[in-house]
Amino acid sequence: MQYYDDLADMAQGFGPSAVTIGKFDGVHVGHRAVIAHLEQSARQQGLVSTVVTFDRHPLSVIDPVKTPPALTSIAQRRELLEDVGVDATVLLRFDHDLQSKEPEDFVSEILVDTLHARYVFVGSDFRFGHRGAGDVTLLRSLGERLGFTVELIDDVDLVDDVRPAGERRVSSTWIRELLGDGRVAEAARLLGREHAVRSVVVHGNQRGRAMGYPTANLDPHCEGFVPADGVYAARVLHDGTLYPAAVSVGNNPTFDGVPEKQIEAHLLDVDIDLYGETIAVLFVSYVRGMVKFSSMDELAAQMQQDDLDIRLLLGLPAPV
Repeated sequence: MQYYDDLADMAQGFGPSAVTIGKFDGVHVGHRAVIAHLEQSARQQGLVSTVVTFDRHPLSVIDPVKTPPALTSIAQRRELLEDVGVDATVLLRFDHDLQSKEPEDFVSEILVDTLHARYVFVGSDFRFGHRGAGDVTLLRSLGERLGFTVELIDDVDLVDDVRPAGERRVSSTWIRELLGDGRVAEAARLLGREHAVRSVVVHGNQRGRAMGYPTANLDPHCEGFVPADGVYAARVLHDGTLYPAAVSVGNNPTFDGVPEKQIEAHLLDVDIDLYGETIAVLFVSYVRGMVKFSSMDELAAQMQQDDLDIRLLLGLPAPV
C-alpha cells in the first residue's frame, strides 16, 4: 500500500484514482464494506483505490470538548487499511488551514490536482470545506465540471452479515459504547476482529510474580481504546506470535496506590521476559469486574478460578 502523510510527497503521476473520504476509526466491518466496493469500482475502471482520512478527529479542531476517544492510533489505522488491501492511503492534517479551505478549493487542490480523482465515493451526509459549506450536491456539480463521478455509499447495498435485520448501523460510536461496557466480544463482531491495544511493557510492582502469576505491565500511554475495568480472556501478540493470556484492566482495588487503567497481561503456560518490548493485547471475552478482596488468600483463589475460566473461553486444557 502506498501511504502519504504529506501531500507534498505525492508523485506527480499519482492516479488516476477512485477515492473515499472519512475518519475510518477502527476500520470496522462497515468501513471494510465501503472499501471493498471502492476497490471493486477501482478495478473495473483501472483506477488506484484511495482512502483519504485525517490525522485527528475533526471535532478536535471544531469543538474539542465533544471529541470522542479514538478506537485506534494512526499507526494501527494504517496497518488495518493495508490489511484490507486498499492501494493507497492519504492522511490529511486536519488543522485550521484545512478547516477553513473553501469547498471548491478542497476539491480542486486535493481531489483533482493531487489525487486526480475520477470516482468519489461518499455518504449522503458528507460535508467538506469551510464551515462544512460543501455537500453532495455541490460535490456532484464540481465533479461534472472537473471530470469525476460521485457515488453515494447509501445507494450501494452494503449488507453486513454481522448485523441482523433491525439492528443499528455499525459505527465507531457503537463500538466505543460496547468497549466502554466491557462487551469486547460484541465489539469484535462489529470490528471483524478482536479489539487491540498496544504499548511497551514496563516494570511493575512484581505482586503477580510473587503469587505465581507474572504479568506484563503495559505503559499507560497505549495505542487503542482501553476497555472497561475488569478481567478478560485475551491474546498477546509479540514478535509475530500469539500467546493466550489473562488480562486485567483497572486500578486493582485490593492494593493501594495502583494507577487507574493499568493493563496487566499474564501469559498462560509461558514466562517470557518482555520488558521494553512492544506487545498488543487482543481482547477476546469479558470474565468479571474488578473486586476488592479482603485477603491475599481470597485474591489467590479468585485468580485460580479466573485461570480456569479463561482457559475454557480460549479453548485451552486445564493446567495439569
